[in-house]
Amino acid sequence: MSSKAKIPVTVVIPVRNEERNLPKCLAGLSRFAEVIVADSGSSDHTQEIARQAGARVIEFRWNGQYPKKRNWVLLNEKLENEWVLFLDADEFVDDRFCDELKTAISSGDHAGYWLTYANHFRGRRLKYGVPQRKLALFKVKSGLYERIEEDMWSDLDMEVHEHPVITGTIGSIRSPIEHNDGSGLSAFIERHRKYAMWEARRALKVESAKDEVWNSFTFRQRMKYRNLASWWFPWCYFFYTYVVRLGFLDGGAGFSYAFYKLWYFETVRQLSLEGRSNVAE
Repeated sequence: MSSKAKIPVTVVIPVRNEERNLPKCLAGLSRFAEVIVADSGSSDHTQEIARQAGARVIEFRWNGQYPKKRNWVLLNEKLENEWVLFLDADEFVDDRFCDELKTAISSGDHAGYWLTYANHFRGRRLKYGVPQRKLALFKVKSGLYERIEEDMWSDLDMEVHEHPVITGTIGSIRSPIEHNDGSGLSAFIERHRKYAMWEARRALKVESAKDEVWNSFTFRQRMKYRNLASWWFPWCYFFYTYVVRLGFLDGGAGFSYAFYKLWYFETVRQLSLEGRSNVAE
């Protein structure tokens, strides 16, 4: 990527075998001053694609302990810019987003920004339901992702549910990032099965050390972990996203997405209950 780009932000894209999505992701990043692709041992053409696009490629090997990939980049790599934007390979930005981002970081008002995502599911762009947000743009020196001590809970070598803990105020960027991995339903289910197993372990950790982590949680995190063990929580989430947030207007894709979220939270709940029972024994 050209160093003459106008936006003084380092974009970091954590990847593993993303040769299908990475070209489109990189194509939208020419306005940024630095682009880094952090790769976890891809066996396809991911690294070649990244280098051909002018991105800097760094390799990461996780040992099952802290830090995972995003924190590892923040702790070990010298980034050229004050701001960092974390993108996944299946997330695509446009000029409208870039313009708003440039204006936001130039204002000096905040240390980080919540970003909004437009999800695609089963071939359809979801316009309703619970909007996806991530705190994925922040000043490099303002904080790190949550530190969660793991002992190979899973093979997830990148922060997925961990949020950055930022010193300073947080703003929002409204222009959405398109999120569309196009991998199909089976990949979606397998990915969320892994997420559910990880989050169930996380829920048990939160129970045993609630006072230590509670203050750093977002409102959504507090709501989730406070009610995750309740039988009604998955069903209320389904009702909220499908009915209250008008997910039904997205047709069959909207129903499927809400249903699989219900399945996800019920899976986390059952695994958490099973883990709590094993600890008690």
